[in-house]
Amino acid sequence: MTAVVVGLAGCTAMQPSNVVSLTAKLSGANEVPAVTTSGTGMAEATLNKDTNVLKWTVTYSGLTGPALAGHFHGPAAAGSNAGVAVPFSSAASPIEGQATLTPAQVSDLMAGKWYANIHTAANKGGEIRGQLMPGM
Repeated sequence: MTAVVVGLAGCTAMQPSNVVSLTAKLSGANEVPAVTTSGTGMAEATLNKDTNVLKWTVTYSGLTGPALAGHFHGPAAAGSNAGVAVPFSSAASPIEGQATLTPAQVSDLMAGKWYANIHTAANKGGEIRGQLMPGM
């Protein structure tokens, strides 16, 4: 009888969560047009599909100078540009924040149509960029 209880408890813990993880590797090669830089970064985010709250941490290093701004842009597929969807309150690494998204924004984000972008004085259009992709 104990084995059955333990087995059922294990099944409950494996139920799908309503929290989705998303990641993006940021580089100059991902910018449109591409930028030559030694800067790199990583965006890690979670989306709670019950509340539409997106939480993120973005880290970077090696930029040509101080970051002037950073944002999530969308909707746009890799290789295309889009307007700012959610600005970051600070551009200093690590960038942490959260926002409540609209249903349309959630749909675009889950479809891989959002990207993180960090801007510098030398690269006003963006120095490093990465497409946010949901984990499987």
